Amino acid sequence: MESLKGFVRGIDALNDWVGRTVAWLTLGCVLTCFAVVVLRYAFSIGFPWLQELYVWQHAAVFMAGAGYTMLHRGHVNVDVLYGQLSERRRAWIDILGTFLFLFPWLAVVAVTSAPFVMNSWSIREGAATADGMPAVYLLKSLLWVFCALLFLQGLALIARRALYLAGHATFDDALR
Repeated sequence: MESLKGFVRGIDALNDWVGRTVAWLTLGCVLTCFAVVVLRYAFSIGFPWLQELYVWQHAAVFMAGAGYTMLHRGHVNVDVLYGQLSERRRAWIDILGTFLFLFPWLAVVAVTSAPFVMNSWSIREGAATADGMPAVYLLKSLLWVFCALLFLQGLALIARRALYLAGHATFDDALR
């Protein structure tokens, strides 16, 4: 069971680090957007790459930060009965919900985005506009980063709930 606890701690630490790191991009997004507005309206200067940069930052925060959000229970839940159930039943709902809803959905996203991402990499896709951000294939790869980090956090949630059901941890124990 210690190896399972270590696995959970490792995934939690990874998603916590990634989430805290990409969170700084929100500040970058605001500053970049501010710069775009000031340059455009005060000086009549525009840089397409700068306009695209804040879109990239925004995408990175949401895509790479999804596992962090799941770790800290920040995703929207439809709680009709869940909060009124016992901890054991909630653990089973979390496990089954992850297997039946999260993992299949992530598989659909990963599989359907594969041609999109692979084609972009094969041509080393650049910006569609002149002077836009280069290496668009990196931005598109965030789809797979999203799937990977959320999948790993789903596995950690299943492991955490299994540990609880086996009597090795409390329900809300983050095992840190």
